[in-house]
Formats: sequence, C-alpha cells, structure tokens
Amino acid sequence: MKLSSDSTFHFNLLRWLGAAPYRGVDVAEMLDVADRIAAGDFESWHDEFSALAQQIEAESSMAHSASPITIRDRAFRAASYYRAADFFLHGTPSDPRIASTWASATAQFNQAIAQLTPAGERLTIQADGFTIPAILYRAAADRLSRPTILMFNGFDGSQEEMLHISGFAALERGFNVLTFEGPGQPTVLREQGLGFRHDWEHVVSPVVDRCAGFPEIDAGGLALLGLSFGGYLAPRAAAFEPRIRAVAAIDGLFDGHEAVTGLLNDELRTLFERQEVNAFNAAVRGAMRHDGALRWYIEQGVWSFRVTTPYEFFDRSRAYTLEGVAQRITCPVLVCQAAGEHFNPGQAEKLAVALGDRATVRSFTAAESAAYHSHIGAFVLMNGVVLDWFSQMLNTPDPGQPLGDYSGRHERPIVNGIPR
Repeated sequence: MKLSSDSTFHFNLLRWLGAAPYRGVDVAEMLDVADRIAAGDFESWHDEFSALAQQIEAESSMAHSASPITIRDRAFRAASYYRAADFFLHGTPSDPRIASTWASATAQFNQAIAQLTPAGERLTIQADGFTIPAILYRAAADRLSRPTILMFNGFDGSQEEMLHISGFAALERGFNVLTFEGPGQPTVLREQGLGFRHDWEHVVSPVVDRCAGFPEIDAGGLALLGLSFGGYLAPRAAAFEPRIRAVAAIDGLFDGHEAVTGLLNDELRTLFERQEVNAFNAAVRGAMRHDGALRWYIEQGVWSFRVTTPYEFFDRSRAYTLEGVAQRITCPVLVCQAAGEHFNPGQAEKLAVALGDRATVRSFTAAESAAYHSHIGAFVLMNGVVLDWFSQMLNTPDPGQPLGDYSGRHERPIVNGIPR
C-alpha cells in the first residue's frame, strides 16, 4: 500500500505513521491527511499537517475536563503534526513558518511530557562552544540506579521524535532514556546556528559527563543509539568515548561522503569530482526542479550543514568517514541494515566488516515488513531486537519496582525477555 504516489512523501508519511504504537500519531488521522496531501507538493504537505496540528491543539484547549492522560496524548499528536508541517520548509531558511511551527511543536511536546509519570525533564548540557538540549526520561520515580540509553536522531529528525521511535519502548523495559541533539539537528541549528560536525564525540562526551550527576543513572551501564545519520555519528563517538558500553547503529553508516555522492547521477558526480563548482551547482539546481526527492535531500543538506550551496554540502561530507576510526571502537556494536536501503546502500555491511568481531549484524527484510531505511513502520519489531540486545550487553538487572506510566497498560515489565 502506498500512502502517496510520490516516493519521498510515501516514505515520510510511513515514518510518521510508524509512531502510532508509541503515542506519536493516530492512524486514521494519518491516513486521512495522506489522502489530502497533493503528491510532491511541499506546500500541500505543510498546509495539511499544520491544519491537523491546529485542530488537535484546539480540541485540547476546549476540553476543560480532560484527564491528564487525554491532555498528554492530544499534545503528543499535535506536536508530531507540527513537526511534520515543518519538514519540507527548509529550502527557504528565511521562511517564518520554520520558527513558528517549531515553537508550536515544542510547546505541545512540553505539555505532553509534563503529564508523564515521572515527568520528562529538559536539560541544557554545556559542551565546548555550544550547548546540548536534552530530555531525561526516568523509568520509575524511585530514583534507583538503572542502565540508561542515550539516543539521538540523524540528518533530519528531532530528539522529540526519538521518544516515539524507541524512547517509550526502552522505558517500558526498565531503561532510563536520555535524548539529545547536537549541531546540525533541529534545536541547536535553530537556536545556535550550528551545522553538523563529524567529530560527534564532542557532543556525546559532555552528555556522558552529565549522566554522572544523576543517582538514578548507572554510569557503568550507558548505551548509545543513533538513528539514520546517527548510524555514523554513534560509532564515531564511541571510538573516542570509552564509557559507552554498547552502541546500536540504526542503520550502520561507514562513509557518509560515499553515501551522499551515491545519490548523484553520473553527470553530476563527474562535475563534482572535477571540482567544477559553478557547473555542479547549476546542474544540481536544475535537477532539483524535476526530482522532488533530490530537491528535499539537497535543501535539507544545505540547511543542516549550515552551508549555502549544494557543492559545499557534498564537499563537507568528506569528513564523515569511519576509515581509520572504526578500529578504535572497543565496545560491542549492533549494526542494523535494511534490505531495501535507499539512502546508504552497502554502508552497514562496510561498517560491520571494519568492526569485525565487535559487530553483531541484524538484517531487517521485506518479509518482516521492515526493509525501509531505519525500519520505519516497523518500530515495534526493531525495538524488540535492539532493546533485547542492549539488555544482553548491559546485563540489565530487574528494575525492582513497578515502572512509570509509560506502557498505557498494566503489564509487568519485561527484562531480558522475562516478565518480572
């Protein structure tokens, strides 16, 4: 089933729809909005998601007798739809909707996490020359020391999205979760004007330092989960941060430059390799007018790397390689790969080869309905694999107390596959 005849819209609609099991969206709303969006029309995408977000927000404001759970779930949905509305706007950085839509998404998300039990806690972590926005979610209110998963998004996603992708699933299993963003990612880019940097250890190490200040975080039980472009950033950080006990790369990415140039046709690749800067930029912009997928990718790259031309984006990507770095990683790494990978084909395999016996490889297939990049639409399956592996690597103990109100059910927590 295709949610849109436009492949990029289909992929991203499935991405948002995939958050439904973890309170990110509601299914019928997503199917209806998908039906209304004009395929390939970035303005239509924004308008329909913005209208849906405002509708959900208005419902919440009018429901004066709503329970905290209802308030929470409506706010999570509104936040998700506001984030969706922002997604295709970045080709015009001066567009005022980029700031206003994000402010609305953040306000709704803050309202939602305040209703969690325990409530999510926003943190600001000082790094060298910038600050790291983070959110700590505790598995229970008892403040017992627990293993904690540090998780972050990739090229185009937020830390808020991570709660609906893997955060709730980890909390249900007794892990604390700390999400965060670094340069190039939504909040740091908007508020501090910083584009991506390849040396992601300068983001992760300050986060690890801050974890030592929380008695409920087991500093000897820290795992790192990187999604999408995070499949490069997480292994890179672990190569220089020995306090990380285990890493999940979803999906593995060995050479970012090879991956992004692989998206170019032969003509564009030849112009780039010859360093014909002006001709390359002109040819790319011409191609973008007829290829919505390329248009979005280039616009997002220029936006998130904080550059001004397509050539600069591709040139900056040269630094994003684990060549000469992967051998420094000492902890176990779960390298996920997607059978239908279309952004970074072959990259997970290269990372696994470079890691050797430190790698555990898990291929997700079309037969499992999990073959898309980052396994969108199959997050329940993916989380079962990834979080069970983390439990094994960290020797997760019994949390010892009932978990917080994260599952929405009254089941016993699962630890290492065993109901407690």
